[in-house]
Amino acid sequence: MKATWEKIEKNLGVLEVEVGADRVAAALDKAFNKVVKKANVPGFRKGKVPRPIFESRFGVESLYQDAIDILLPEAYGEAVEQTDIFPVDRPEVDIEQFAKGQSFIFKAKITVKPEVVLGQYKGLEVPVQKAEVTEDELTAELTRLQERHAELVVVEDETAALGDIAVIDFDGSVDGVQFEGGQAERHSLELGSNSFIPGFEEQVVGMGTGDFKDVEVTFPEAYHAENLAGKAAVFKVKLHEIKRKQLPALDDEFAKDVSEFDTLDEYKADLKQQLESRKSDELKGARENAVVDKAAANAEVEIPEAMIDSEIQNMVRDFDNRLRQQGMNMDMFLSFSGQTREDLQNQMKGDAEKRVRNNLVLEVIAKQENIEVSEEDVNKELATMAESFKRTPEEIRSILAGNGSLGSLSEELSLRKTIDLLVESSVEVEATEEAAADTAEDKSAE
Repeated sequence: MKATWEKIEKNLGVLEVEVGADRVAAALDKAFNKVVKKANVPGFRKGKVPRPIFESRFGVESLYQDAIDILLPEAYGEAVEQTDIFPVDRPEVDIEQFAKGQSFIFKAKITVKPEVVLGQYKGLEVPVQKAEVTEDELTAELTRLQERHAELVVVEDETAALGDIAVIDFDGSVDGVQFEGGQAERHSLELGSNSFIPGFEEQVVGMGTGDFKDVEVTFPEAYHAENLAGKAAVFKVKLHEIKRKQLPALDDEFAKDVSEFDTLDEYKADLKQQLESRKSDELKGARENAVVDKAAANAEVEIPEAMIDSEIQNMVRDFDNRLRQQGMNMDMFLSFSGQTREDLQNQMKGDAEKRVRNNLVLEVIAKQENIEVSEEDVNKELATMAESFKRTPEEIRSILAGNGSLGSLSEELSLRKTIDLLVESSVEVEATEEAAADTAEDKSAE
């Protein structure tokens, strides 16, 4: 088999492949063995029609497409390996020649992984902060813990306020006609959670137990249900019950309830250590992200849209999995947020492009620095994963090998080693207030 690769643009080229006539004949044999099982020829049982009679009746050309389907994928894979290219999208294939007794010639227009021209990646200046926990941060964490252990108490003689849980019936209609999904009974809605259509929750605020109200809202223009997008709707709402969080007192009894300590002071001291450790991990991650971002910004690379689109799909799948872990799904999220799947993908595009760029640059740095992943490295990671999942390292290896992820594990370890190299060679500089604010913003976004 002969294969040649010719670039026509930076990330686009044509792969021309010629497969010998002997392999074409073998593919035609396989195609015949497949097709003859279903061929109806008078005087012969299915699967028993001799090849000459089959070709005389149906023509050898009737086998061509099946033979191409058999031969093309394996020939394409061999040609990609032979020319040492890395496709990142489905090829556009043009069959130039296929016939009995002749070679098989095809061309494939392919988008490949882009070339990366590295800039400076060692000795990069990275802002560093100390992992100090302020009294305000400690107080905020204690308040969060109070919220987590709060009791919901039914409020009888007050009106609903932001933060309350309102137990409501609602019946929605557009132009006086009910619409699917617009009705529910005794639904618990946290006011201020922004989980309903914009403007709905604010109108429930101020209602009292047993009150009725017509809540008027307008669906967003980009609402996922096209028949409701931009439409004015009226929800008939009845408020059954108001539940309000009652925070526990911050005292020794609280410490005993939520920890192994007997006093609040002991618990606060331990909590401060936990926060410092967490903050240290966050700052370490922020430093790693900063040095990778700088190395990537210093490099030159043109990223194919196909790679960005593929990363967006990965991010959407990950997001959907996280939603399912929380008892939701993508359709529910889009319904509550008033977004379309396209809106979500557009929001992810910037991060997807950044991820692809960073990974491409890290891969090239790893090659430049001859970073290798040893079997010992893999075994250590398998042992760590085994401890986390309460399995044996052998079981984890078998699972990863079974789903084809063992190679991805090595790639991930290579990226980690490369990031470690960048961090170790970086230069620490004192973080500015702006950098500290950016770190806090990144943390809140997570």
